[in-house]
Amino acid sequence: MGLISYFTNKFSRKRPIRLGLALGSGGAKGLAHIGALKAFEEEGISFSVVTGTSIGGIVGALYAKGYTSADMTGIIESLNRKEFARNLRPFGDMAFAEEYLKEYVEGEFSSLRLPFAVWATDGETNDGVLLREGSVPRALIASAAIPPFFRSVEIGGKRLYDGAFTNAIPADICKEMGAEAVVAIDLSAYMRPEEEKGMLSRLLGTAVGAFVPVKTLENAKSRGYDAADIMLRPNLYDFKATDVSREAMDKMYELGYAEARAHMDEIKALASQKVKK
Repeated sequence: MGLISYFTNKFSRKRPIRLGLALGSGGAKGLAHIGALKAFEEEGISFSVVTGTSIGGIVGALYAKGYTSADMTGIIESLNRKEFARNLRPFGDMAFAEEYLKEYVEGEFSSLRLPFAVWATDGETNDGVLLREGSVPRALIASAAIPPFFRSVEIGGKRLYDGAFTNAIPADICKEMGAEAVVAIDLSAYMRPEEEKGMLSRLLGTAVGAFVPVKTLENAKSRGYDAADIMLRPNLYDFKATDVSREAMDKMYELGYAEARAHMDEIKALASQKVKK
């Protein structure tokens, strides 16, 4: 019996599940991502694979580099909001953002502590583009180059724009990179319906859309929902992607934290799973 038990234990050993984190797009709403990370840290939950789109890519890269939620809050505090606002003009250059990011995630993807990737959209074909090698800051600004505020970012001969048009919450990519279960965060789960927007906002949206060179695919969000094991959906209904006031950012952080805490038992159960070696 002792010999049988030995071989049974030897060949049925299990290891912790490879948990992935997929962070969705949403501009300034990304403060909710940082709030959720704070909740994960409090429970000792860590991730082995990280993916993101747009602001989700930026927060994800910081996490993959080794920054804590407190570190990220400090980085946000160091951002000159007035300077950032001055660069928000039709098809502006994102060089200022690339230089800023180099202070924190300089280097190639291979220099990150965790496997990490961001998603962008090809301005010529409207196809999604996976970025997981080369310069991290360059890839991040490509994933966040939302028209008409910013012009495209060239990588590998392609003109790339914001990845939200083709994969807003890249949970599927997280699994393709080796994650066995994925926690994802949708920053745009609660959107203001068109009929609730004022006439001026609707007209402006239509006018802007005419100048946007890429279009949103039908499955840009659903593919993330299909792949995620847990989808966190902080209620950011009252906020815009451009809300960078201190009050708004603090509240979005709190909402992200609260959403993660509300699902913490479910997340802990997922993180505690074991799989065969």
